[in-house]
Amino acid sequence: MLLFLLLSAWVFGVPSASDRVSVVLKVNGAIGPAIADYVIRGIQRAGEREAVLIVLQMDTPGGLDTSMREIIRAILASPVPVASFVAPSGARAASAGTYILYASHIAAMAPGTNLGAATPIALGVKPFGGDEEPEKKPSEPSGKQAEAPGNAHEAKAVNDAVAYIRGLAELRNRNAEWAERAVREAASLSSTAAVREHVIDFTAVDINDLLAKAQGRMVRVGQTDLRLDTAGLAVQEFEPDWRTRLLSVITDPNIAIILMMVGIYGLIFEFLAPGTMLPGTIGGICLLLGLYALALLPVSFAGLGLIFLGVGLTVAEAHSPSFGAFGIGGGIAVILGATILFDTDIPGLEVSRPLLGAIAVATLAFSLVVARLAFTSRLRQVTTGAEEMIGISGRVESWTGLTGYVIAHGERWKAVSAEPLVAGDPVRVTGRNGLALEVASRPKNT
Repeated sequence: MLLFLLLSAWVFGVPSASDRVSVVLKVNGAIGPAIADYVIRGIQRAGEREAVLIVLQMDTPGGLDTSMREIIRAILASPVPVASFVAPSGARAASAGTYILYASHIAAMAPGTNLGAATPIALGVKPFGGDEEPEKKPSEPSGKQAEAPGNAHEAKAVNDAVAYIRGLAELRNRNAEWAERAVREAASLSSTAAVREHVIDFTAVDINDLLAKAQGRMVRVGQTDLRLDTAGLAVQEFEPDWRTRLLSVITDPNIAIILMMVGIYGLIFEFLAPGTMLPGTIGGICLLLGLYALALLPVSFAGLGLIFLGVGLTVAEAHSPSFGAFGIGGGIAVILGATILFDTDIPGLEVSRPLLGAIAVATLAFSLVVARLAFTSRLRQVTTGAEEMIGISGRVESWTGLTGYVIAHGERWKAVSAEPLVAGDPVRVTGRNGLALEVASRPKNT
């Protein structure tokens, strides 16, 4: 009977005391679509495992607003308490990381870490209190800024961010006043100051220390108050799978642009030389991956439009040569489009300047090559069609009056001439009328 029960527990996954785990999710780098997907699936997996606690270990400079909000929604809806942990020493939870820290059931930091600077810079908002801050009247409260003409967009973005982080602070009973300062003034705190300001719950050296200090704490999960029992928990790290790793690669703006350009030029080469198959196959795959990445990233439609305009001009140069005008214009359009394609200043999500330079050189080189081929093709002797025969030399085979037969280009042709000829005379083809050549006498010494 005992053996039967043990087998049943193994087959059907009945939890036991040894199954009590803490699932660790590690976030390193800018928060984008790949990290959001990883965290959301990690939270779902922890719920399926009936984990006691999720530890979200962070070291991030910030990230995309959309990805941050997806993570926060997953944390708020999680059936398992989430402890955000800024670690190891030297790490930070800036910008989007601060919002996630505020949304978590438990907030902890390792010694030598910092958080804050939560101004929404992705929207182009300058931190209030910086060099561009307008002068304040003496009666104006410190830390506030009156809305200046033309500043409505910035004020709207900042006020929305303030309301969002204050709501999270009130939900978790954390310092809402400092949270507002982190948004309006880009304020930051060290781990020790964060405990003193009641921004985080405690500091911890490592995950085991965090689990020990979280023991017995009360948290609210959904509508239920829960006392944490984290003593003796097994630590299980949730590794990103191939899907997350692929997303992480292609959603790098630099990789996304490279995929787009390889895809576009691969298809162009396929259209210019049909039947080669390889450029078209690689180009199609790269273009689809690039478009998928752009759908997940904050892109400027003006930049995307300029890129496609540039490609169109390059194709026009190949099919309707303008001696470089279309090609150079297309190259400039591609460069400008790639420059403004991603409307974000978030560290880790910006486009590399050397990459833009490489794209510029490659695009202009391609355009110049197409222009050169078009120019030389205009100067090259015709080798196909009726015009192919014009200008070649031949010899009269037989002649009667003004008509006869000549040997030209190794072939026997019927010919006409405005002057009488005799067999053996050298001739030059001056025209062609259907299957008859028009010839003229050529001096025998030429």
